[in-house]
Amino acid sequence: MAVIFFSVLMRVVTIFALVFAIVSPKVEAQSAESAPSPTSDGTSIDQGIAYVLILVALVLTYLIHPLDASSCIFF
Repeated sequence: MAVIFFSVLMRVVTIFALVFAIVSPKVEAQSAESAPSPTSDGTSIDQGIAYVLILVALVLTYLIHPLDASSCIFF
């Protein structure tokens, strides 16, 4: 069971690392330019946080679901 959890955890970490590697060069390229005036009222930040929380909920659901479906009693 621990091997499956570790395998899933490594896949999640790999996905986050790939997303970070794709986004990181764009952030560095934009930092050399002058900063534009802020145009966001905070809703895009809230939406981004909501997407991250939904992703975390999905990952936790798929990690916990096999424990519910198994015939072993852990607690």
